[in-house]
Amino acid sequence: MADLCAVVLAAGEGQRLRPLTSLLPKALCPVGNTPLLDLALERVAGFGLTGPADVAVNASYLGAQVVAHTGERAHLSVEPDHPLGTSGGLGNLRDWIGGRGVLVGNADAYLDGDDPQTLLDGWDGETVRLLGQPVADKSRPGLFGGHRFVGFSLLPWRRVRDLAPTPTELVHTVWRPAEAAGELEVVAFDGVFFDTGTPRDYLAANLHAAGGGNLVAGEVTGRCVRSVVGAGATVAGDVTDSVVWPGAVVAAGERLDHAIRAGRSLTVAGR
Repeated sequence: MADLCAVVLAAGEGQRLRPLTSLLPKALCPVGNTPLLDLALERVAGFGLTGPADVAVNASYLGAQVVAHTGERAHLSVEPDHPLGTSGGLGNLRDWIGGRGVLVGNADAYLDGDDPQTLLDGWDGETVRLLGQPVADKSRPGLFGGHRFVGFSLLPWRRVRDLAPTPTELVHTVWRPAEAAGELEVVAFDGVFFDTGTPRDYLAANLHAAGGGNLVAGEVTGRCVRSVVGAGATVAGDVTDSVVWPGAVVAAGERLDHAIRAGRSLTVAGR
């Protein structure tokens, strides 16, 4: 669509995933042996948005890794001092957005199931839309019409043009103001969603991607059950319901259960 662009937000530090994110920015952590950023770029490509004219990626924490990984697939917006947040990141891209509506996606959102392109169905280019998942407990904080936000939103230009490139969040500058004005629509997503922000959810997303079996790109000479093993990894021990990052090692005699292994010894519990 000529009047629509996409921004994939990949600047965050991912503090809850530390110490894993001391090695990689959250956006490059692999799920099902694919970096989360690549999954997000594939998702926006499903909306017909590809290339640096129509897709932007922001970067800050370990930003050089995000820049190198993105390459020429998207316009790059580097926030050198600190992440500007979901709203400030868009404010920093106002000139590039240039009057278009914006599909905004969180790089750390893992979705599987319903086609999120329904987010565009019948959109008039004026309202704010969120992709949301209905929850049973309607009293939970942070909900929008009984739905939790699941990583993608549509914003009209008139809601973006005045955003400042300062550390702020869309929930405060756009979503709640639009809701108060009766201009927020929630499009229900009935598929599987994980925000991958905690070791537990990150592991769960990987195990979902494995589909109840193994996804193995490395070398396994030990035992591997319902796990994901990255390229160049070596598993000589016993791995169950776990993730072994690319290039990581599980030595003979070691046992991982509901855990994430990076390098030769870094292990993060995923329960």
